[in-house]
Amino acid sequence: MSSTMRFGSMKIFSGSASRALGAEITDYICGASEYRLKPGAYTRKVFSNENIFIKLEESVRGKDVYLVQTMASPVHENFMEMLIMIDALKRDSAWRINLVVPYMSYTRSDQKDQPRVPISARLVANMIETAGVDRYMTVDLHSGQIQGFFNIPGDALSALHLLSDYVLRKLRQGELSDLVVVATDLGFAKKGRNWAQTLGVPLAFVEKRRVDNAESPRALSLIGSVEGKNVLLVDDEVNTAGSIVEAVNVVRDYGAKDVLFAFTHPFFSDKAYQRFASLDLREIIFTNTLPIAQDRKLPNMTVLSIAPLLGEVILRAHEGRSVGALFNE
Repeated sequence: MSSTMRFGSMKIFSGSASRALGAEITDYICGASEYRLKPGAYTRKVFSNENIFIKLEESVRGKDVYLVQTMASPVHENFMEMLIMIDALKRDSAWRINLVVPYMSYTRSDQKDQPRVPISARLVANMIETAGVDRYMTVDLHSGQIQGFFNIPGDALSALHLLSDYVLRKLRQGELSDLVVVATDLGFAKKGRNWAQTLGVPLAFVEKRRVDNAESPRALSLIGSVEGKNVLLVDDEVNTAGSIVEAVNVVRDYGAKDVLFAFTHPFFSDKAYQRFASLDLREIIFTNTLPIAQDRKLPNMTVLSIAPLLGEVILRAHEGRSVGALFNE
């Protein structure tokens, strides 16, 4: 059946960094609706001068196009590919271009916190708009205020429901008990509270301070009680895993039993893998907003797919239905 709705028929393209995720999203939409979609076809080449070339292998004239491309490593190559694909879609007269970017880079650079520095998150937003995007979707922005950097409508989604439902099942099945949610730093306090409220368990916080004018703050103490309890550490993103090592050490010092860790974006460096491999964690739970090679997954890692969430939001955006209703908002 043709998906003819408000914006013409739907088409989904997946960038190099999100081929597998894009395929999952397409499969979800086909399974949850009467639409029969095939992945958008295009050719990608990289010339000897490192210039990226994109050619669409089918027309998108008059179509409601969704481009799925996360900002995985190499970030700048994938970001540039994204912009070039957007331009190709625009010049082929797509009716509407929707950018689905599960993980958005530079979201930590959202303010001038010292002299003579850029606000890179605003620059990224400007570049996406200038390229020709009509609407964007993303998951767990590091700072909610980044939504204000865009002058186009968007859906800033959260993986909280996906991750917390998984933990709730463990609680209800008796696999977990005496649980305390611990935010890895005070900057994550509000989201940590949402976690604790959703699970119906107590909340604690790891406190960080700068010691002896060190470049980075260190985890020093805990606000709350975890003695004799199982702990669920929560955060939004992991790069080097340095903060989680300190957080685990702190909750252990304060008498925690089993420690689990849940977060959204696995932007893992080699150092992160080494640290996770040596860290005493019962389970490491995260989503596939960024691709993870099969040979880099540890036995205690659980990867939850974000595809059903993104697929459902795409369906609702295409059909002009409420996205907030999906979360009872």
